[in-house]
Amino acid sequence: MVSSSHEALHRIFQEDAGAIVRALRQLLGVPFPDTSKTFVVSPDLTEIAPVERRVDTLLQVETKGEGTYLFAIESQSRRDPKKPAAWAYYLSYMHAKFGHQPVLIVLCPDESTARWAARPITLGIPDCPSMTVRPLVLGPGNVPVVTDEKEVARDIPIAVFSAITHSRSENIDAILKVLATTISTLDPGQGTIYAELVEAGLGNTPAREIWRDLMPALMNYFRSQQAQHAFAEVRADALLRFFKARGLEITAETRERIESCKDMNVLGTWLDRAATVSRAEDLFD
Repeated sequence: MVSSSHEALHRIFQEDAGAIVRALRQLLGVPFPDTSKTFVVSPDLTEIAPVERRVDTLLQVETKGEGTYLFAIESQSRRDPKKPAAWAYYLSYMHAKFGHQPVLIVLCPDESTARWAARPITLGIPDCPSMTVRPLVLGPGNVPVVTDEKEVARDIPIAVFSAITHSRSENIDAILKVLATTISTLDPGQGTIYAELVEAGLGNTPAREIWRDLMPALMNYFRSQQAQHAFAEVRADALLRFFKARGLEITAETRERIESCKDMNVLGTWLDRAATVSRAEDLFD
């Protein structure tokens, strides 16, 4: 379970690795090329090689014909004079070790820190630096507030990130209510993950109490959905066993359709028909 607002900010992009590319395009206007694969390089960030241990999230992004990139994603909630030098080191180390182009993305939940993090980092002679690092920064100033249900549903990871980023917004009540409504439409397992990310990401703000007021109804709904899915699995298994006892052949397609059905009423109808059909496929007529 996510335990801090710092961790929640970057964990969003582990849950949906492709979301960071969408964020670059939609929120920062970066014309990043189309991707073929995006994945977390090191999911256990506490027990790996030195540079990865210090980076909050490290993603490998493979593009369609334009090379491979490494995204170093950092959560930064306050100014830290040691970080600029560390960020420059991360990029140099990753480029030397992996041979891919490194990209630094900094996530900031407040605008003051975002402005600080966005400043170029120059190493060397002031007028002729040997190295300049320009972090890509996402914060309240360039991450839009999302209160439209259709927009939230279109990209839930980005909506979750937006809600955390705007945890101190005067519109946070509306932001969280729409987000809770949309998260309730997800699969219970995925919905629970995002609900916990939001709670952790809001940190010690009044917004967390608003979210906690919304959580009981949301979690009760997920538990009821999980129970219904469990009952549906039992009923689907009973249906398949019944066909086996009757000696009817079950194709892979038929099995998949039965096992993937979570509607108890539909499964009940199929059970009623199971005793009379001559082929398993006739169940769906």
